Amino acid sequence: MKIICIGRNYSEHAKELGNEIPERPVIFMKPDTAVLKGNDFYIPEFSNDVHYELEVVVKIAKGGKYIQKETAHKHYEEIGLGIDFTARDLQSELKSKGLPWELAKGFDGSAVVGNFFKKEDFNLESLSFSLLKNNEKVQDGNTKDMMFTIDDIIAFVSQYFTLRVGDLIFTGTPKGVGKVEENDILEAYLEDKKVIDIRIL
Repeated sequence: MKIICIGRNYSEHAKELGNEIPERPVIFMKPDTAVLKGNDFYIPEFSNDVHYELEVVVKIAKGGKYIQKETAHKHYEEIGLGIDFTARDLQSELKSKGLPWELAKGFDGSAVVGNFFKKEDFNLESLSFSLLKNNEKVQDGNTKDMMFTIDDIIAFVSQYFTLRVGDLIFTGTPKGVGKVEENDILEAYLEDKKVIDIRIL
């Protein structure tokens, strides 16, 4: 199982980090060891600025290569939410040197994956999701604001990587990302259903 992540897929998030608006999906990956086990996230010792990034996650149900956008919907049956934890200070250091981001994005526990639900239960073109930190809403997103749709992403990614059953695609985060501190509580909602509850340690 591989975790494929899309960066800068919401223009307001790209702007808040001072990044250019991409003309095609920005791709990075996390290893399967990045998946958080349990509900406790431990801030790694190598970072003093870990950020949360809430995202809609797609689970691949049918593998493929060179998938066309028109048939991309046949390759997934479930969606959910995930949190991409990012060591922002380390990422900034790596980017300034022109180096890859993996150390800042792929460390152990950096990918929170909630429960998955049948995609037919939602309107994927206007799917709302939100993140609360200590009972305060910090991210409020909707898939209608994505620059690249789920089908766009699947078609694009499959030109480069063969997709396999069980692969996860993190589809990008809306604006409102921010730092986590010890004892913070993060709660993620898909529409009005709470699907993630994480404690920061």
